[in-house]
Amino acid sequence: MQNSEWLEKYFERVAQSSAEGREAVEYVRARKIKVGMRRARKSVGAFWTLEGKFFLNSIHHTKESVLENPRAWTLFVHEVRHLQQGALTALSIYGELDAWQVEFNLYKRLTGKPLHAVLEELLSLPLNMDRKHLEHARKLMMQYAGKSYGANWLPLYPIHKEIKYWVTRRY
Repeated sequence: MQNSEWLEKYFERVAQSSAEGREAVEYVRARKIKVGMRRARKSVGAFWTLEGKFFLNSIHHTKESVLENPRAWTLFVHEVRHLQQGALTALSIYGELDAWQVEFNLYKRLTGKPLHAVLEELLSLPLNMDRKHLEHARKLMMQYAGKSYGANWLPLYPIHKEIKYWVTRRY
């Protein structure tokens, strides 16, 4: 299957999956964001780059499998959410919590399957700037995805707000 043919089918599947999927595909198309497959470390399902590109991890996905796998559709929505947030927010626990909640609420809705207890707890957290909630979210992400996920390296707030917090103790 040609790359352009595969990409159109993948976009179609994501867009048909949900309103969130449709909006994510529209965002990618409008901004001509490159989408593809690339190998990454095992703890990563998909990733975005600072250049505004999106890749599915070829360790876990094939061009054929992503057309039938709701997980690949929700990962698309997750990574596009980061591109919408911008790098400063995306590279924070706040940005991750937002993207994880969008992704796993959608996955739960699409599959009707119960989620791992850690994910359910993560979904129950409010999306706000409360440091205790964000610290707890980081702990849950690490518990679910493992230390190699890298959440321990991210600031709780977007970096400009994190710096302000450390100077003023207010966000």
